Amino acid sequence: MGRIIAVANQKGGVGKTTTAINLSACLAEIGQKILVIDMDPQGNTTSGFGIDKNQLTNTIYEMIIGECDLKECLLEQVIENLSILPANVNLSGAEIELIEIERREYVVKDRIEEVREQYDFVIIDCPPSLSMLTINAMTTADTVLVPIQCEYYALEGLSQLLQTIRLVKQRLNPQLEVEGVVFTMYDARTNLSLQVVENVKNNLNQNIYKTIIPRNIRLAEAPSHGKPINLYDSKSAGAESYRLLAQEVLQKN
Repeated sequence: MGRIIAVANQKGGVGKTTTAINLSACLAEIGQKILVIDMDPQGNTTSGFGIDKNQLTNTIYEMIIGECDLKECLLEQVIENLSILPANVNLSGAEIELIEIERREYVVKDRIEEVREQYDFVIIDCPPSLSMLTINAMTTADTVLVPIQCEYYALEGLSQLLQTIRLVKQRLNPQLEVEGVVFTMYDARTNLSLQVVENVKNNLNQNIYKTIIPRNIRLAEAPSHGKPINLYDSKSAGAESYRLLAQEVLQKN
């Protein structure tokens, strides 16, 4: 049965979508069957795999509101071993639609349960907010992976996210655990990056991945070419880092 990981941080710009795309692609590269779920109305994970999100008839939004079933919005084998449930700006309307829906916290979970055994991993890219979409991701997930940017305000908002995870665990999904924290945008040239890593390690009673994702030009360029980093520049530092992260995630399985 597939392991479901939600990639979440309500703070924007921390490398959440970059991590969702590239961790998924690197797991697929080593032969794992992957389903990526884009639950961010910005649809950046969708376009990061080279999909024109504005041309889609059916997305996860249509699935949530019952206009289509999962099979109708699933894009299969976008790259080898990897399929995606895409999103676009329509998903921003889901918050309002969900108010009327029974079991609204479990809409996505109920759909994904039907197919999860077909995949080794299901990776969910959450929106950068603690919204009903994020709650849906967390009720669906087994674990939450938290990317943290190596910058001064890294810990700000993290306690709020961990409290949300605790509340979801208490009330909606007793199985939910923190997968771990992964540091992103690490700049070896600055003392600040090093201080942030040490600060988080000292203050956070959570699993912290050994792999640290560097600040990397090729990693920043890849989405505009619609490719994950391992296909855009296989030998770059960013690609190597996400391969190492994929191995760490796999070993926890």
